[in-house]
Amino acid sequence: MTETGTPDGGVYEWYQRGLQLLSSGDPAAAATLLTRAVEAEPGSRSLLEALARAQHDARRYGEAIDAFGRLIAMNPADDYAHFGLGLSASRAGELELAAEHLALAVALRPDLEHYARELRGVRARRIRGAR
Repeated sequence: MTETGTPDGGVYEWYQRGLQLLSSGDPAAAATLLTRAVEAEPGSRSLLEALARAQHDARRYGEAIDAFGRLIAMNPADDYAHFGLGLSASRAGELELAAEHLALAVALRPDLEHYARELRGVRARRIRGAR
């Protein structure tokens, strides 16, 4: 860390270190570092996607929903962003939002079975909750 509290190196180094933290099982630290990177480069889709993944893995679902939503605003046809938002919303208990975005992910990539499996699970939870 520098004297100003920013991490050493530049945005690319922060991104690389954030990915390392994420893959090594420290998503909270990754999210903290990647937040700084996104603040420095707010238009970077790769930084924002890594941040959203880290937030989801750190169980910061509300923040992940927001980050995945920003990715969708940049590219409405981003199936992974819809899937990530749907998964985060599901974990947060927001089943209507989850179903909407998982359905969009499935429509965009019907070949990905894990998208369809998550959608079926959310729909089943909604039915059980409606009883």
